[in-house]
Amino acid sequence: MRVLVQRVAQASVLVDDQVVGRTGPGLLVLACAMQGDDPATVDRMAGRIARLRIFRDDQGRMNRSLLDTGGGALVVSQFTLAADTRSGNRPGFSAAADPDTGRALYEHLAQAMRDLGIATETGRFGADMQVSLTNDGPVTIWLDSADRG
Repeated sequence: MRVLVQRVAQASVLVDDQVVGRTGPGLLVLACAMQGDDPATVDRMAGRIARLRIFRDDQGRMNRSLLDTGGGALVVSQFTLAADTRSGNRPGFSAAADPDTGRALYEHLAQAMRDLGIATETGRFGADMQVSLTNDGPVTIWLDSADRG
């Protein structure tokens, strides 16, 4: 699973001019299920996201996690994180999970975050979404389950 995590002051996602998900201070998580991912991979990723120490402590250092701060999360599906740009000018997306698997794992990620006690809202899988955010810092972190043994 690939995710792009952004520390935000706020974030929201619109579908057909209607807000379908939002969060206040916390994380915007753009997520893409990859071929070979399974629920165990997603559970590990949810834990990594929840424990990622990118929030300021009392000394202003990035030393606190989402679990520590009690912040929320907005999880948005983004299959374009699977883009392969090694050849030509048109990205390929064959490394992404098929749509049915992608949807199931995306929904599993959101639920796994909730199961960790994080207030989690979502976008709408496969929809044309408009995502708005105020990146705090800015802090943006790339996580890929393939990078970890």
